[in-house]
Amino acid sequence: MKCPFCSSENTRVIDSRPADDNSSIRRRRLCDECGKRFTTYEKVETIPLIIIKKDNNREQYDRSKIEAGVLRACHKRPISVNEVNQLVDEVETEIFNREEKEIPSTAIGEIVMDKIKNLDSVAYVRFASVYREFKDVNTFMSELKKMLDK
Repeated sequence: MKCPFCSSENTRVIDSRPADDNSSIRRRRLCDECGKRFTTYEKVETIPLIIIKKDNNREQYDRSKIEAGVLRACHKRPISVNEVNQLVDEVETEIFNREEKEIPSTAIGEIVMDKIKNLDSVAYVRFASVYREFKDVNTFMSELKKMLDK
């Protein structure tokens, strides 16, 4: 690691610990040439995940979109923010465990629906109505009947 003060390549790590977000390592370094200290952060480089949208457009994975959809479905329901975050974490883990570079948005939607069904039935129906694009009351009722039959 090059010293940001004197550009010397003779630096050493004097302290190492997890950063605040627990997804990176914070390292305190000391330059052997000028004696100054500086901090670096080390983070695992991940391959960007590409989402294939319904219209075949592609965009980079964005956790906040899943979070927003789940929060909208859970609006005014007795569901804590921690439960929502845990659900999104589970969805994210399942997506990344597939080890694919591209994944259809429909697959993500199905994973979310599967997870949200176990969380809250009203939130599930809300999410399903938007995700499955219910066109009329009959489609909505058939989904409700599936829920009631279980």
